[in-house]
Amino acid sequence: MENLEFISKDQYPSVLNAKHIQRILGIGERQTYELLNSGQFHTVKVGRMIKVSKDIFLKWLEG
Repeated sequence: MENLEFISKDQYPSVLNAKHIQRILGIGERQTYELLNSGQFHTVKVGRMIKVSKDIFLKWLEG
């Protein structure tokens, strides 16, 4: 079983990457990128990286 370290949402940076979202949601890499490319919230591509504002992501997560 994988060792998951839980941290509070305040400890994440103001701009999240795919790994942050994967950890927060506890989903796989493929599901993470499907979500980030779904258009459900605004993302920014920086080269090959996809970034999302922590505030925008948490608003989406909380409904």
